[in-house]
Amino acid sequence: MPFKKDFLWGGAVSANQCEGAWNVDGKGISCADICTGGTHTQPKRITPVLEEGTFYPSHEAIDFYHHYKEDIALLAEMGFKVFRFSVNWTRIFPTGEEEEPNERGLEFYDKVIDQCLKYHIEPLITLSHYEVPLALTQKYNGWASREMIALFKKYCQVLFERYKGKVKYWLTFNEINSATGPFGGFLSQGILNPGTKDFMHPVDIPQLRFQGLHHQFVASAEVVRMAHEIDPEYKVGCMQLFATMYPLTCNPDDVVACQKFNRVKNWFCSDVQVRGEYPAYMKRYFKEHHICVKMEEGDTQILKEGCVDFYTFSYYMTGCISAKLDQRQAEGNLIGGLANPYLKASDWGWQIDPKGLHYSLNEIYDRYQIPVMVVENGLGAFDKIEEDGTIQDDYRIDYLRHHIIQMKEAVEDGGDLMGYTPWGCIDLVSASAGEMAKRYGFIYVEKYDDGTGDLSRRKKKSFDWYKKVIESNGEIL
Repeated sequence: MPFKKDFLWGGAVSANQCEGAWNVDGKGISCADICTGGTHTQPKRITPVLEEGTFYPSHEAIDFYHHYKEDIALLAEMGFKVFRFSVNWTRIFPTGEEEEPNERGLEFYDKVIDQCLKYHIEPLITLSHYEVPLALTQKYNGWASREMIALFKKYCQVLFERYKGKVKYWLTFNEINSATGPFGGFLSQGILNPGTKDFMHPVDIPQLRFQGLHHQFVASAEVVRMAHEIDPEYKVGCMQLFATMYPLTCNPDDVVACQKFNRVKNWFCSDVQVRGEYPAYMKRYFKEHHICVKMEEGDTQILKEGCVDFYTFSYYMTGCISAKLDQRQAEGNLIGGLANPYLKASDWGWQIDPKGLHYSLNEIYDRYQIPVMVVENGLGAFDKIEEDGTIQDDYRIDYLRHHIIQMKEAVEDGGDLMGYTPWGCIDLVSASAGEMAKRYGFIYVEKYDDGTGDLSRRKKKSFDWYKKVIESNGEIL
C-alpha cells in the first residue's frame, strides 16, 4: 500500500470563496470583496469603490458562514482526515491595524475548528489566502510596504495563541509565487496600481511585486519562528502554485527557456522559504528586469531561521515553453505557457496532465527532501443536475482517479507525501473568473453566476466515489 496509514485525505477551500457574510459580525472589507463577478469569457473587474447594483460574488459566496455545520458534517461523511480552509484576516482585524482582535470573528473560527475536531478532522489553516485587508491596500499598497510585516505577525500571533492544542498544521501565504507574475500582485499581495480595472490585465510594476515578495518572505519566516515558540508541536508550511512546464521541443533554446521559467516561477519562492536564502540565479533576473530588492539588516538571518517544516502546492495543469515568442498560448491557462499537443483540456482550456503530477512531486521532493502535500488539485467543470436530481460527474472522478494513481507512483519513487486535499471539495466561487459555473466540488451548491440560488447542498456522484477512496486509503479508485 503506497500511502501511509495516517495519510491526510481531505479537501480545500478559502474564506473569500466560500464564507460570504462579508460585512457580518464586525468583518472588514478585503481585497476580494471589491472584485465583481465574471465568466470564463468576461474577466471580473476591480472596483476600488463598491458600486451600487454590482454583483460581488464574495459577499454571499456559498454562505459557509451560516452553513458550516452542515458542510463539515458532509465532509465527515466522506471520511475526511483533514480540512484545509483559510482565516479571513478582516474577520480578526477589520482594517488590519486595530489594537485588539474582533472577538466575534474569532468565535466563528472557534466553532469551525471545534466542528472539525468533533469529527476527528485535522484543520489545516492558511493564514493568508488572497484576503488582504482593503484598508491596508489603500494605506500602504499592500505588501509593497514593509509595515505589513508587523501587522501580519500580530494577526498570526492571535491565531497561534488562540488555537494552541487544537490546530497542528498551518500555511503562511497561499500560492505565494503567483506574485512572480502580474496576476498575483493584487490577488496575493493587495498591490493595486493606478489605472488597474481588469483583474486579468493589471497595470504592473514588477519592482513592487518583488519587493512585496521580500516582505512576505520575512513575514513568513518570522511567523514560522513565532509558531514554534508558541507551540513546538506546530508545523508550518509554504504553499506554491506549481506551474509545471516542459520544453515545447528538444531544441536546446526551448530547454534553456523552460529552465529559466521554472527557476523564477516554480523554485524561487520555495528556495527562499525552504532553504532560507535567495538563490544565486535571481541576481541575473533582477539585473535584467531592473529590479532592486531592498533588504534591511537582519533579514538574511531571519530567513535562515524561519524555514518551513513542509512543502505544499497546487497542481491543476501543465504547459510548454518555447524560445520563440510567436507560438500559440494555451487557452485559459493562467500560468501561461503554450498548448501541449499531447494533452486534452478542460472546459476552461486548462490542460489535463496527471503524469505531470508524478513528475512534479519527484522534482519537489528530490530538491527539498521535506514532507510534501498536494493541497489543491481538481477539475473545474460545468455540472448538470439530471431530471432525477443526480449529478453524474464521471469526468471529475476520472480526473481525480488518474491524479491519485500518479501520486502513488511518486510515493513508490521514494517521495514523502503527507496528504491530498482536492480543491473546492464543496462548490465555491472561482478565484480567477469570479463565477460559480466553474464547479470543483463533491458537493453541489445551488448558486449561480447571477447570484441567484437557494444555497441548498446535494451530493454528486463523486461524493460516494471519494468516500471509498478514503476508506480504502487510495486502494479503491
